[in-house]
Amino acid sequence: MQDTRIAKDGLVLLGCGKMGSAMLAGWLARGLPKSSVWVVDPHPSDWLKDQGVNLNQELPKTPAVVLVAVKPQMMGDALPTLQAMGNGKTVFVSVAAGTTIATFEKTLGGQTPIVRAMPNTPAAIGQGITAIVGNDHVGETAMDEAEKLLSAVGDVVRLDEEAQIDAVTGVSGSGPAYVFHMIETMAAGGVAQGLSPELALQLATATVAGAGALAKSAVEGPDQLRINVTSPNGTTQAALEVLMNQKDGFPVLLKRAVAAAADRSRELSND
Repeated sequence: MQDTRIAKDGLVLLGCGKMGSAMLAGWLARGLPKSSVWVVDPHPSDWLKDQGVNLNQELPKTPAVVLVAVKPQMMGDALPTLQAMGNGKTVFVSVAAGTTIATFEKTLGGQTPIVRAMPNTPAAIGQGITAIVGNDHVGETAMDEAEKLLSAVGDVVRLDEEAQIDAVTGVSGSGPAYVFHMIETMAAGGVAQGLSPELALQLATATVAGAGALAKSAVEGPDQLRINVTSPNGTTQAALEVLMNQKDGFPVLLKRAVAAAADRSRELSND
């Protein structure tokens, strides 16, 4: 990362909570010079203070990238302070949920290059997936820069249009919570069958983590992986007949859950 425009012109990170800290740790580990990073955070953690970056200092006038990682409710106070950087070469990358590109353009100027990103919480341990989309002023080079920055915390995919962000929110943005609840309910099922709560939770957590890792690394799709572990008339088939029920099983339940999250995402963007 040392030879990039970012290392030369600087990177501003606005907000350094869990997501911002994970990204910063990834950038520094990849060789981005500490002197090239400016962080603005009103309540810096001890970890952040120890990183040697420019913390709450005067910002460069035209940094290569400003990455906005503040909570949506803080956006109204934070963005106007960066107005002078708008309508120029500085690329703004936002990981703030529910804040549209149009909102940024309204504050920063209609000619500002803006990339909107939707990461998810596993990014905090470098295992996330982030979807990105840019406005008409973001060139291929800027998209590559944004992708490289966000790849520090996991995989990155590019969307065709901003409207897809709501569907992404329903699948991967909110998705970790669905999986956490699945772990809860699998463990509860084990307790109901006579296991201790501690053992049931350990089994459920390891099973979901292992199955996810296998699904990500395998050549086969999840449908074939499911078939591979399902013996005819065996225990897994008995469970799947419940889970795959078209009336009240996973197919209808998760479709409804993803739709509910996506619909709420649309509502929040329009508030």
